[in-house]
Amino acid sequence: MASSVFHAPCGAPSIKQLECQKYVGLRPSVTLRFNCVKTKTVTTRRLVVTASKSHDGTTKKLGISDAECEAAVVAGNIPEAPPVPPKPAAPAGTPVVPSLPLSRRPRRNRKSPAMRASFQETNLSPENFVYPLFIHEGEEDTPIGAMPGCYRLGWRHGLVQEVAKARDVGVNSVVLFPKVPDALKSPTGDEAYNDNGLVPRTIRLLKDRYPDLVIYTDVALDPYSSDGHDGIVREDGVIMNDETVHQLCKQAVSQARAGADVVSPSDMMDGRVGAIRAALDAEGFQHVSIMSYTAKYASSFYGPFREALESNPRFGDKKTYVIRVIELYANYREALVEAQADESEGADILLVKPGLPYLDVIRLLRDKYPLPIAAYQVSGEYSMIKAGGALKMIDEQRVMMESLMCLRRAGADIILTYFALQAARCLCGEKR
Repeated sequence: MASSVFHAPCGAPSIKQLECQKYVGLRPSVTLRFNCVKTKTVTTRRLVVTASKSHDGTTKKLGISDAECEAAVVAGNIPEAPPVPPKPAAPAGTPVVPSLPLSRRPRRNRKSPAMRASFQETNLSPENFVYPLFIHEGEEDTPIGAMPGCYRLGWRHGLVQEVAKARDVGVNSVVLFPKVPDALKSPTGDEAYNDNGLVPRTIRLLKDRYPDLVIYTDVALDPYSSDGHDGIVREDGVIMNDETVHQLCKQAVSQARAGADVVSPSDMMDGRVGAIRAALDAEGFQHVSIMSYTAKYASSFYGPFREALESNPRFGDKKTYVIRVIELYANYREALVEAQADESEGADILLVKPGLPYLDVIRLLRDKYPLPIAAYQVSGEYSMIKAGGALKMIDEQRVMMESLMCLRRAGADIILTYFALQAARCLCGEKR
């Protein structure tokens, strides 16, 4: 009889009586043995307030109204907030040298315990998940009809709460996708590199609340484009490659400046990884990693995502700048061409999208390249499992876990999945 071993660290001190032996993750004929380890997640909150403190160290409220708070700010009495962290000082006598012109710095993928845990090669754990989260400017969380259980989260409230839930069960990596107001969209997507735009503000907020959170960002123009495309569109419908790359470089630098750990170009423009690497290094962000959407197929599985961001192309399609899979989605060697270019240009992580329909491509890249491999279990894959579960046609939990294990088995080190929170709870044995 086959035996599968899951090692699932769980940073959930509030969860009691974990019954790992009762977890049903795959088919009944498989004996599952879990080694669940509770790990302590430390949340560091930096708050500087002029109010007095009680004997137990907690900050007392000042007892003034909202109007009084606003009047104080207007009068110039600005409350203290966390400052920009200072650059750590080198020891005395350290020579001052220019940065080495390195396109690849392997230490970027080892720079924190959270990132090192993300790239372990032999287990399925919450630390292998990157949680895609949709954000918007509103305060309320708006359900996404085509993606049951997913919401456009208010960036100041709902998002922070969702991240806290994920961290409680060991998911400490998120990727942000913004729903941008139509009034801010333009043919050239200039809002993409607004330092005070939705994504940079959100990064700063999350990093202030959870300094060790690993934040991935999407580098592409489609959320900001009035045309709904990943690049600048010429009047004859052609996507302008080099001009788009110029915009993407500014977007990546803006995100890095706000505190992003990993920037993820999903645009599929030629040469964009090398250009972004050079732009980041020139601005002093040698420590920021690049996860390249290396093999992004022109798939029919993306529909629910476009509803979530309201970013459908206004005209045409995206097949000219993603891998052009002829009718039967059959291109295989072309993924190698893209991967070779991304590796040579300095990508730190190679991503395949979608996930489950392209397990062969995941394995191809895993066998050919030493870099970490990411798989994106996209919105269509998620929604199909949710729909089948709702109709009682499949066991949602078992199919969810099986699909994630398939992606790991094929060679994915990390998985971008909307199931991140639900799957992590299963791995930790939490009963819902």
